[in-house]
Amino acid sequence: MAKILVIDDERSIRNTLKEVLEYENHEIDTAVDGPEGLEMFAKGKYELVLCDIKMPNMDGIEALEKLIDMPGNAPIVMISGHGNIDTAVEAIKKGAFDFIEKPLDLNRLLITIRNALERKELVTETQVLKRRVNKTYEIIGQSPAIRNVIEMIERVAPTDARVLITGSNGTGKELVARWLHEKSARANGPFVEVNCAAIPSELIESELFGHEKGSFTSAYKDRKGKFEAANKGTIFLDEIGDMSLSAQAKVLRALQENKISRVGSDKEIKVDVRIVAATNKDLKKAIEDNLFREDLYHRLSVILVRVPTLNERLEDIPLLAEHFIKQICTEYGMPMKEITREAIAELQKIKWTGNIREFRNVVERLIILCDKKITDKDVMAFAQPISKES
Repeated sequence: MAKILVIDDERSIRNTLKEVLEYENHEIDTAVDGPEGLEMFAKGKYELVLCDIKMPNMDGIEALEKLIDMPGNAPIVMISGHGNIDTAVEAIKKGAFDFIEKPLDLNRLLITIRNALERKELVTETQVLKRRVNKTYEIIGQSPAIRNVIEMIERVAPTDARVLITGSNGTGKELVARWLHEKSARANGPFVEVNCAAIPSELIESELFGHEKGSFTSAYKDRKGKFEAANKGTIFLDEIGDMSLSAQAKVLRALQENKISRVGSDKEIKVDVRIVAATNKDLKKAIEDNLFREDLYHRLSVILVRVPTLNERLEDIPLLAEHFIKQICTEYGMPMKEITREAIAELQKIKWTGNIREFRNVVERLIILCDKKITDKDVMAFAQPISKES
């Protein structure tokens, strides 16, 4: 069942549509002209509008233009007894879902209404999913330390400048990388993540650049690498300080020439990718120890972004706690829990060696183990389960 607004100056048409659509279990409101229809649409939450074109006071095309600009995203089906191809095309160009001529074919009308409502449902689902994704990658905090990071992202993201993100484990380096991608001109392209520390050194080149069939023992078929997969998008090289020197040389070439070669092939493949890298290591020390190429470091570090530790932004803990409580309770389908000021104060006393990752785990533990309200006693009991004596 849907709530539908019918705008038509002919009483017989209004009454017929109301009768037919109410029989189909829809809820119907009617308006005699454009101004009344706009007023009703602004007050009610309609899922569909049926609007005549030839009406006094305001014609249907003008009403359509105003309806499209109003919140609600309701599909609009135009109806007219004076229809022609030009009018139909104009209506569709201005945002109408469909155009139906009078006398109305009720079967076609019902099919059009069903299709319009199904599309609206898909649009709504897509918007919900996008909101969930955006919330997943939200940076929470108002402290000067995190505001500096957010401001840097806003300034750098629209460019194609390479970015090197530094910071301790668990601070949110991946989150910064995703924000750089989402706020860039490449947002509609792929975001490809490579954890350089998790891939054995003998496989890192194949992972990054792909390989040809037969190039090594287990290469049973041709395979694209991460650079090809990230074409027109962003590649995020996480923990790049753990990459082998031979792989570093190939990454450097890709940066210099925008070309890569698969393992076992001399063929050059052009790639258009933005590189964002991250590390928790001191790369300047690694350069001194001949573990990291200095020329690659300078290529990667056009922009340097340091993500602060949680201990450097303790004033963000109230916002972070509220955010994770909402997120985790929603994921678990649990009633929302409260956290007291005293509990927040106890959380701010803790030395967070695991940063945001550790903090989220602690909040999840508190949600599972505590009653409706999380208190300071709960924090002291459950936040650090390993006793000092042990």
